[in-house]
Amino acid sequence: MHVHYNFDLYSVQNAVVTVGSFDGIHLGHFEILKHLLVKAAELSSESVVVTFSPHPRSVINPNHKIELLTTLDEKIELLRTIGINHLVIIPFTLEFAKLSACDFIEQILVKKLHIKHLVVGFNHHFGRNREGDLAKLRECGEPYGFSIEKCEAFGFGDENISSSKIRNALYEGNIEKVSKYLNRFYMLKGTVIYGNQIGRTLGFPTANLKLSEAHKILPKNGAYAVKVKTVTGTYGGMLNIGYRPTLLNTSNLSIEVHLFDFDSNIYEEIIEVYFVKKIRDEIKFESAEALKKQLASDKLEAKYLLTL
Repeated sequence: MHVHYNFDLYSVQNAVVTVGSFDGIHLGHFEILKHLLVKAAELSSESVVVTFSPHPRSVINPNHKIELLTTLDEKIELLRTIGINHLVIIPFTLEFAKLSACDFIEQILVKKLHIKHLVVGFNHHFGRNREGDLAKLRECGEPYGFSIEKCEAFGFGDENISSSKIRNALYEGNIEKVSKYLNRFYMLKGTVIYGNQIGRTLGFPTANLKLSEAHKILPKNGAYAVKVKTVTGTYGGMLNIGYRPTLLNTSNLSIEVHLFDFDSNIYEEIIEVYFVKKIRDEIKFESAEALKKQLASDKLEAKYLLTL
């Protein structure tokens, strides 16, 4: 896959294009991308995904807290895996946000991307204040002769899949729903930093994680069964997100992971943590001994969950 920043070296003609933030690259997005790939093959053309960086909401409303399912690097790798030919990353600025829907079509889709066919989702909006919908696309795009294909909503039962629903499931700690809608385990990536070594005194040494991306969503506080990818291999483990109320009860949120059958020094290394299932909420125990007993129980449950 060719990655283009601000249309540098872009030379595709008669492109089959889709546009969006695509946060999460979930199954609903995959349905759009599947249509994109099929149409590109049908027209003997190339597939082009257009996205934005930073996320438009962080530019339009900088005081609003942005929480994302995927970093830009993750998005790039997921699209590469799917088989997209070209990814165009448009730097999103306040000036760019002023483009009207019709100007976006003329200046970006036609003049920059040389579009032949456009694939959009069922609720697609674009342009200044999201004023452009499917009707506006057809109205403004008609003089330029490209065709438009709308993909219907994709979901399970009566619920359509969306990035916001996956975010809400993470806030609730509903990891099974997250995995189902993403069609993969949710992942956090970060650097192992030095902690206060309390886990080691309990017999459960942990790697303290400093996230690589500040805007990445954290699942609800609690204990989770996880898989951890390190430079030496992938290991099972259990992870806790929270404030350690039994021993410290600080205002500093921590992310700590205990790896099973692992005894190596990974300080300052970057690891990836994949969430398999939630074990329990974070709890304040009466004593360190009570916490230790719970951790032993959590470990047994996590190991069992990782075999399913």
